[in-house]
Amino acid sequence: MAGLAVEVNDASFEAEVLQSGQPVLVDFWAAWCGPCRALAPIVEEVAKEYAGKLKVMKMDVDKNQSTPMRYGIRGIPALLIFKDGKVADQIVGFVPKDTIDKSLGKVIS
Repeated sequence: MAGLAVEVNDASFEAEVLQSGQPVLVDFWAAWCGPCRALAPIVEEVAKEYAGKLKVMKMDVDKNQSTPMRYGIRGIPALLIFKDGKVADQIVGFVPKDTIDKSLGKVIS
């Protein structure tokens, strides 16, 4: 099932995330990760709710190693919120949607 969150990889990360004109939420995940699968519908909900104000991307850490390494991703799921090419906030682990909303409230005006 294709959702609103778009797959990003090591090659497209710079253009899609760092050079984005709007804030970007990147969900670092893996297929074998239970909490990642549990968080996926929440990430989709966020993508739908913030459409037009926020780009929502997903990165499979098994297929892409250099970007997670660059940002020190050691535990997944990990949500990084980028604004103007820099990490504005970071959430690690499964969290309820209101935790994500609070973080996004800091970067989306």
